[in-house]
Amino acid sequence: MPFTGRKAMTRRHMLGAALAAGAAVPLAAVAGPAWADPGAPAAPGSPAPAPTPTPAPTPAPAPARLTLPVPTGPYPVGTVQLHLVDRSRPDDIAGPGHFRELMATVWYPARDVERYPVAPWMPAGALTAFLADVGFSALADLAPFTSGHVGAPVLRSGRRLPVLVYAHGAHSHQGDHTTMVQELASHGYAVVTVAHTYDTYAEFPDGRIAVPSGDPKAPTAPRDFAADLRFLLDCVEQLAAGCNPDVDRRELPAGLLGGLDPHRMGAFGWSKGGSAAACATLEDERIRAGLSLDGPMEMNPPLSGELDRPFMMMTAVFTRAQDPAAAQFWSLLRGWRLNIQAQGAVHVSYGDNEALFPRVAKLLGWSGQQLQGTIGTLDPDEGVKIQQAYPLAFFDEHLRGHRRGHLLDGPSPAFPAVTFLP
Repeated sequence: MPFTGRKAMTRRHMLGAALAAGAAVPLAAVAGPAWADPGAPAAPGSPAPAPTPTPAPTPAPAPARLTLPVPTGPYPVGTVQLHLVDRSRPDDIAGPGHFRELMATVWYPARDVERYPVAPWMPAGALTAFLADVGFSALADLAPFTSGHVGAPVLRSGRRLPVLVYAHGAHSHQGDHTTMVQELASHGYAVVTVAHTYDTYAEFPDGRIAVPSGDPKAPTAPRDFAADLRFLLDCVEQLAAGCNPDVDRRELPAGLLGGLDPHRMGAFGWSKGGSAAACATLEDERIRAGLSLDGPMEMNPPLSGELDRPFMMMTAVFTRAQDPAAAQFWSLLRGWRLNIQAQGAVHVSYGDNEALFPRVAKLLGWSGQQLQGTIGTLDPDEGVKIQQAYPLAFFDEHLRGHRRGHLLDGPSPAFPAVTFLP
């Protein structure tokens, strides 16, 4: 199994444990109406009743599709997939002549979106594999759609778009933080998410489905993720220069070529992806600001050097007080730095689980205690607002020079669960 940190927190492990803890019931287990027995005897002296046909039971209503929070920004969101190959890194598992192959997705502020379909949370083949692996196959037809319109033209307002690259966690998938990603896009960012091949669920244009690999040679360490992020920066530079990095040369949305700003780029990620974002920010000066969502920061060799660019840590369980690797990384930060923690948050609290699992718990008949065992005691509504507000405030301040009030200065009454760690 690839490295996941001290507590072995893969997404697959956590969701499997959640299902085992829940009392699973059929998703459409709705009791039908009670009907009078037509064969019951009539009261003495009364006329025999006319035969009454037995009504057909009312079918149980189908469960409603899961939904993600709607972005709060002023712009509609567009999205497009990229099929990428990093020819600087041979793929030993795929064999001679093969190189690191990745699927990426660009999210961006869009215009004229009405005639473009919305994207699913995950491609169908990848979703089927993922849900089967974690034991939630019954939810396949209920998976949410996103707010991203596939192929919609990019909104161009005179200045190029700042860019963020995102890394998912171990055995997770690139849609795992769609709430956060589309929120940033709705406020004017281009966000590039990547499926880290051999440690995720992805679907390639020719129909191949990638799943996590158990091969010890698979490039699934945090530094491999960091190398993927740095390759994404190369692709962003190609897009900014008007070149299409998609190996299939598929048509890109109008306005994407030449629309990205390679001089305003940031990185963020969750869990192992958060460690990768830290590693990439240390190693690549093109990343002007970095954000870790509960990254364990544990690597071999350890992270080293000094970082004079802004970095923020949104902590849940991998706190500096308990994890020496997180404390060691904090000591490397010489520039602007901030460490916040939402009280009651668990490892998955800063992602889509916070919005999806309250509904899943109702469908599967979980108790409140079982739901809290999955997403923690942080109020889900506040949890969603935290992941929408704090990353946006951080990147706005350090990539755009725009402060969103005093959100990053200290505790806010709008977010009572958020504490600032010294």
